[in-house]
Amino acid sequence: MEFQQNLLNYISEALITTNETISIAESVTSGLFQLAFSQMPNAGMFYKGGITAYSLAQKVKLLNVDENEADLCDCVSESVSETMALNVAKLFETDWSIAVTGYANPIRNSTYKIYSYYSFAYKGEIILSKKLELHPKTQALGAQEYYTEFILGCFKSEINKLLILK
Repeated sequence: MEFQQNLLNYISEALITTNETISIAESVTSGLFQLAFSQMPNAGMFYKGGITAYSLAQKVKLLNVDENEADLCDCVSESVSETMALNVAKLFETDWSIAVTGYANPIRNSTYKIYSYYSFAYKGEIILSKKLELHPKTQALGAQEYYTEFILGCFKSEINKLLILK
């Protein structure tokens, strides 16, 4: 996969300029966010790491997601995404975190829809949580790539808001 280099450069520069760090918790994107951050210039200065927790058991074990709540929604909800974001930031001791969970294939549990929830945490607080829906005929890899690019663009917007306020 090839990412928009100007987007990667912008995020890298912003995090270096603000001297802030980031970590990732993902499931539906299966490591694409971690790949994107690893390709940013000087990534070692701000990117501390990530977790791909695909199953309920691993989300519970590694990211302290509530097992009962996650079981009811197949690990795909705004609340699960927020918990993932908050806890990966604690785990890696980062200022920022991004979490994403969802579906890349239309299955019974998703009522045959393709969607994800993503959340951004900043300094221990959720600052954005949204649902992103795609056409049900979207191919799985296309969905994963779209989620990654779109959410990175949203992250750039959140960084912009913070920089304007500083």
